[in-house]
Amino acid sequence: MIRRPPRSTLFPYTTLFRSGRHMKSLEFQHLKPYQKINHYPGTFQIGRKDKLWRNISHMQNVHGIEEFGFVPLTFVLPHDSRKLWLFWNHSGNSDRWIVKPPASARGKGIQVIHKFSQLPKQGPFIVQKYITKPYLINGTKFDLRLYVYISCFNPLRIYLFKDGLVRFASVSYSNAVSSLKDRYVHLTNSSVNRTNEAYTIGSEKSYNGHKWTLQTLWTYMSQRGVDTSLIWNKIIDLVIKTIISCEPCVSLLTRVNVPSRYNCHEVFGFDVMLDESFRPWLLEVNISPSLHSSSSLDARIKGSMLTDLLNIAGFRIPPLLSKTAQSRLFETIQADPTCVCFDERLFDDVASADHKLKQNFYSVYGQEDYIPNILEHLSPNDVRLLVESEDELSRAGQFQRIFPSPTSFKYHVFFPSPRYNVNLLDAWEQTYHNNRTEGYNRLMELCNQHLHLKCSVECPKQVSVVSESPVFRRIAFVCRVGRSFRNRVHSRFPVRNYSSGSASAIQKLQRKRIGRSKGGSCNVSSSDDSLL
Repeated sequence: MIRRPPRSTLFPYTTLFRSGRHMKSLEFQHLKPYQKINHYPGTFQIGRKDKLWRNISHMQNVHGIEEFGFVPLTFVLPHDSRKLWLFWNHSGNSDRWIVKPPASARGKGIQVIHKFSQLPKQGPFIVQKYITKPYLINGTKFDLRLYVYISCFNPLRIYLFKDGLVRFASVSYSNAVSSLKDRYVHLTNSSVNRTNEAYTIGSEKSYNGHKWTLQTLWTYMSQRGVDTSLIWNKIIDLVIKTIISCEPCVSLLTRVNVPSRYNCHEVFGFDVMLDESFRPWLLEVNISPSLHSSSSLDARIKGSMLTDLLNIAGFRIPPLLSKTAQSRLFETIQADPTCVCFDERLFDDVASADHKLKQNFYSVYGQEDYIPNILEHLSPNDVRLLVESEDELSRAGQFQRIFPSPTSFKYHVFFPSPRYNVNLLDAWEQTYHNNRTEGYNRLMELCNQHLHLKCSVECPKQVSVVSESPVFRRIAFVCRVGRSFRNRVHSRFPVRNYSSGSASAIQKLQRKRIGRSKGGSCNVSSSDDSLL
């Protein structure tokens, strides 16, 4: 992972992964069209534990707890202090609760309590109902680290890695009050348990150790008569609903702040626990899951996941190559550089008048209202989306695309309003999921007609020499400072306080700052003032 974009003769000004501080939403506006960063604006809506519960709680109120009851009951303090007090008194003192900071990781600040007086006195935190009857293996509790990749939020495309990590506590589980302070009993974080001398890494051939692969767990459970496919389907359901709960906010921030659909992608770490009835519970979502490998098992799972993730991401070479670099590239990959460099037309999403009419007509909830008519006359925007979607799917590797899928229509009702692009991909899945070759051939025919390269407006140039020059940046800075100064003056000396017949204090201040030179005068026109 890298903190700053690498600059080299072959790949200047590109971004693969960003580490360190998360970018603010407004900072995404400065991305170049050919840059790709591993975050979306607003994903803290599920990355923070308090925000996650707020979104899930809202969906429970709208669609019922039967659909969104996969998160343990949670109270966000201090806002929900009274609600927690009333619930605590009503349910009695026999329950166990787990206290977590809203934005921490690696088990920091987590504690299990059984008395109201044990709650922290300061700071925001969440109090969550503790799962007291987890499914145990070798007498210890465990959770699953699942990797979820989102290549696009509009239209929503979600991938779930088929393998993952199973992280065990390093001390046998006990629900006794005397064990509540033992972090090795109740926490499954590897960063916590690896400090225990008894901690070991499991092997593929034996069901021992405190870290397994997900496939090893499925094998273990299948040998004991457990239907693992049913558990997997429940996990898929959990993941899709969690992402949809934050989709409105992330889509809005992405549409407002991200220049191109190509700019963003993100991998999430979902922490899931199974109870004794094999019901999956969502514990938290990590927007920066650890990719550090402390063992060969970690390296194999995370390395394989990252390989397939980068293949799906489909990085394009920035269109900034010199002729020398193009020649070197041609010799290296044996391909025409003009075919592999970034082309902004492939990600243009400006809708023509006809496409807007089609969007309005087919933005409906009923599947029978858009299948198959939505696919009869494909616009250039439609073709670009479908080509991008099918191209990703062909490179998915061990990632399973769980949305859209042939069975994902049932989740459309959870969107706050119908999504045209979601309906388009659903119609394509329903029509061609059993015959991908036919769909490929249809798209290939349309691409041979260059329909996917037609834009509603002329695409801007990839790099503006003027906007990148130091002189232009200095002018922009001066204009920003001037605009800020004028706003402060307006707030302190409102124009309405002065008579219309005399010059305002602001105009006098401007003339005084500009001044008159000895050999002549400097006049300020309305066009010059507009820069400020």
